[in-house]
Amino acid sequence: MTETKSIFLTLSGRTNAGKSTLLNALIGEKIASVSSKPQTTRTRITGILTRGNTQYVFIDTPGLHKPKNKLSGYMLKTAETSATDADAVLYVIDCTKKLHEQDEIMLENLAKKKISCVIILNKIDLLQDKSAMMPLMLRLENQYKPYAIIPVSASEQDGLKEILAVAEELAQPSVHFFPDDKFTDQPERVLVAEIIREKLLRLLNEEVPHGIAVTIEKLQERQDKDLLDISAVIYCERDSHKGIVIGKKGSMLKKIASSARRDLESFFEIQVNLQCFVKVKEDWRNRENLIRSFGLSE
Repeated sequence: MTETKSIFLTLSGRTNAGKSTLLNALIGEKIASVSSKPQTTRTRITGILTRGNTQYVFIDTPGLHKPKNKLSGYMLKTAETSATDADAVLYVIDCTKKLHEQDEIMLENLAKKKISCVIILNKIDLLQDKSAMMPLMLRLENQYKPYAIIPVSASEQDGLKEILAVAEELAQPSVHFFPDDKFTDQPERVLVAEIIREKLLRLLNEEVPHGIAVTIEKLQERQDKDLLDISAVIYCERDSHKGIVIGKKGSMLKKIASSARRDLESFFEIQVNLQCFVKVKEDWRNRENLIRSFGLSE
């Protein structure tokens, strides 16, 4: 009998470093919200890839940031604890930006705890001169002694083979913890909510999206036809935000729902009837009971 192997890898790094884009690229499925806005990922999202005898389990975490409310405090705690719970860490850095103090602190902690760390220098497609990375790579190598440093472009899917090759080296003999055809442990309702929230992040202005949560009230296929009925509730913190989400004569909400519906139909490979409703829960990001009810705390 052929021996199987597995490895759990935490994706860690600053907000907007490209962790969720990298996760989606590695798995080959869209399971995490992707946006140019910071703090897109709010909870741990697990992506699973099984190739041959090896199962790779990737854990995407909220980006490192300065917490401003109870929700962002939960997010930061999730990011910090997840980094030490896995077999190895893929630490993602935006190579177009200067190394941040939070990067330095996290890399120092990983080195002290002797956790296998693979530094991912992401967004190399945005560099005109790739040799500009060399001083940073030398500094990271000398200062933190990572297992490997891999330049990648998650958006262009460049460097993925190199990441998997290193992960294969680190994998240990083990049973596979998930079915080989599974690509995430997230319930379908969570995936649907993430797809809708991504559209909110992409289409709304800067401040509103962080005060938004999405819950799925109904997810049911009709018995008489190939049609999936989905009912979603979008929660925001203020009446003024509700007006922005709905838009003039419902134009923004219709745009959000139409964009989400296209992705949902592609994901489920079935026609989707999506109904979105908007409600207000004032200051929910500082209300622990609501944070828990939205599934955003550990």
